[in-house]
Amino acid sequence: MAITTFTEEHTSPISASRIFMASIIDSHNLIPELMPHLIESIEFLQGDGGPGTIKKINYAEGNNFKSVKHRIDELSLETLTYKYTLIEADTLVENLQNVTYEIKLEKLPNGGTNSKVTTKYYTNDDIILKEEQIRAGKERVYWIFKAVEAYLILNPEAYACSDEEKGEIMKASFKPLKMKNAMYYYVNLPYNKLFLD
Repeated sequence: MAITTFTEEHTSPISASRIFMASIIDSHNLIPELMPHLIESIEFLQGDGGPGTIKKINYAEGNNFKSVKHRIDELSLETLTYKYTLIEADTLVENLQNVTYEIKLEKLPNGGTNSKVTTKYYTNDDIILKEEQIRAGKERVYWIFKAVEAYLILNPEAYACSDEEKGEIMKASFKPLKMKNAMYYYVNLPYNKLFLD
């Protein structure tokens, strides 16, 4: 088995906690709303959004993928880290066993964020993947990041919460809510008013 590792970094003027809340904690609600041409829906097949949760991402018609499944391995609001593993996809690069992702958000002195994404590709035998083989996936992640960033710039109150509320996020349970003919999950905190109107 061979492991090919790629690391990318992006900076944003948005605070790390808002990006983490929007792009990770509430991604199953926000991202399909922002990018319906790419992602039709994100659903929890198992778990409540914490470690061990299995998420299914259903892509919109016309994309290369129909769906993929991720397992959340680590989720920490304290360290702003998120790790997950691609466990199933209808189309995978030949000889690829699995893929792991580690996202680490770092607060910058100016109030912005440095986002570091490390992706590891585990392949059969000693096959080393070339960057062009996985470029489409990397570009997809980048444009999702930019869409969330643009949304947060245009909506400065969205996902803004105090340190005390951030601590409550990890203790809160994700509750099902039927809305707009889809199943949503939400954390019982004040910022939810932005999405429940």
